[in-house]
Amino acid sequence: QVQLVESGGGLVQAGGSLRLSCVASGRAFSFNAVGWFRQAPGKERDFVAAVNWEGVTTTYADSVKGRFTISRENAKNTVYLQMNSLKPEDTAVYYCAARPLMLSSTREDYPTWGQGTQVTVSA
Repeated sequence: QVQLVESGGGLVQAGGSLRLSCVASGRAFSFNAVGWFRQAPGKERDFVAAVNWEGVTTTYADSVKGRFTISRENAKNTVYLQMNSLKPEDTAVYYCAARPLMLSSTREDYPTWGQGTQVTVSA
């Protein structure tokens, strides 16, 4: 069983950057795809980005393409989300999630979730 812990959230001004980390414990994390999702108050949890188990294939939501980059270091059991050119509409709780092997942009495909980290972007 994989456990996930997110960190790196905080308060940043519009145009700024943050890097989120998702650290995994448990066996076989390197064989899991990892996705980042976010949930703003009163809204659904939406897909942000995902990376496959090798770190070779990635996919992004249209709203973050060109601004966010997902990457992973399997030797450190860690997946990162580098967020640049942040906007107030990026404000949300950000969650990482894991599933075996293949990446997916569908929330229901991920059985394992972290507790989330708050990102607040001020105007």
